Amino acid sequence: MSKWCIFVVLIIIYYSNNVVSSFHHCPSVKGQVSSWSCNNGYFSKTRKLFLSSSSPSNEINILKPKSSSSSHETVTKIERFSRLPVWPFWNGVLIFVIGKLFGFDVASKLEDQFGGRVCPNFFVGETTSPFLMLVHHVHSFAYGDLLRYFQRTFFPEGFPAHPHRGFITVTYVLRGGLVHRDSLGIKEMYGAESRHKGKHTQWMITGSGLLHEEMWDIPSFNLKTLLEPPSHQELYQLWLNLPATEKLCTPKSILLGGKDETPTVCYNNTKTIILCGEYHGEQASIQVASPVDIFHVCFDTPSSQWSHSIPYSHKTVILYMRKGSVMIGDTLVPTHCTAFITSSQKELLISNHGEQLADFIFLSGEPLNEPIASKGSMVMNNQQEIDQAYQDYEMGKMGVPWRESLSDEEWKDHIRQFLNL
Repeated sequence: MSKWCIFVVLIIIYYSNNVVSSFHHCPSVKGQVSSWSCNNGYFSKTRKLFLSSSSPSNEINILKPKSSSSSHETVTKIERFSRLPVWPFWNGVLIFVIGKLFGFDVASKLEDQFGGRVCPNFFVGETTSPFLMLVHHVHSFAYGDLLRYFQRTFFPEGFPAHPHRGFITVTYVLRGGLVHRDSLGIKEMYGAESRHKGKHTQWMITGSGLLHEEMWDIPSFNLKTLLEPPSHQELYQLWLNLPATEKLCTPKSILLGGKDETPTVCYNNTKTIILCGEYHGEQASIQVASPVDIFHVCFDTPSSQWSHSIPYSHKTVILYMRKGSVMIGDTLVPTHCTAFITSSQKELLISNHGEQLADFIFLSGEPLNEPIASKGSMVMNNQQEIDQAYQDYEMGKMGVPWRESLSDEEWKDHIRQFLNL
């Protein structure tokens, strides 16, 4: 084995042990053998490891907004959150090096084509309520990649069983898909491929608590797939807070997609997929406890403009650039940057910048104006509730973790065994 391969393997082992350990050995359930679980140490550790290595502030000022009576919007802050190498790790490392040598735009295009990175957008819950976090995943799994098969012996391709309580996860798949299994005994497949039958989005209301497993939906290996292109996987996961009165509601999972549930509006050379809320007279089917708009917006021409009448109660407005760049007033928002916006008036106008067509996620919502206490994968209103959540988890009240390698029948037997804890 070459020195380079040894070096890569050592980095993978270090990365797996120190950054993504949360997907492996987590607190055991009282009286049971510790299994695969997650306390979301992934995000807390990566934040320390990677954000501390960047500049003192991740805030970047591409162009300062100018004082202008014609500008109804103000971009208060632009942040470029760290992009972490994973699936495959070596792609992410190489893209990072290329970005340092040839610039961020080159790296972002390579990421879109080859995958290998994840970008957790850590929001400040009190100022971005009801939005807690937005994560952008871009990965690929090559059937002929021998390192991939070595890595998955200790680093699963997905997210093994882990607990949640007190909020909603919104998972929106753009490429590939996921296989979901949970402690309620529910198995679902969703994603952007034809086999997912149009169901590209999962709303998981974690409520009083459950365990779930999300593994990448990758076609099984055979001699035919060996010659096929890598399986590309891309998605957003949004953490959306629940009001105190709903935090202990009954957990459930809802799959959405298609014109009746997530309608698409084509207007003024733009396409808007409505995941939640209302746009130009069309409304998503999902109803949530606090009013929010969640849109995926794609521009069709370099001269496209997109506008939206933001509801008066929506004091939180956030935009994340997936591709291209846009102008909001006099402020440039580049690729893979997050803009935090306030509006002095209700109408927001966004223009494409440059030749590359813009593609972004737009979030707006009514703040809950409630205290937030969070630890790992639990989000409640005070520390006592957080302690209770972890106590309930340890006692098995949310379910008992299982290994992702279990067959469906073995998993069902496991769920039935611990159903009445």
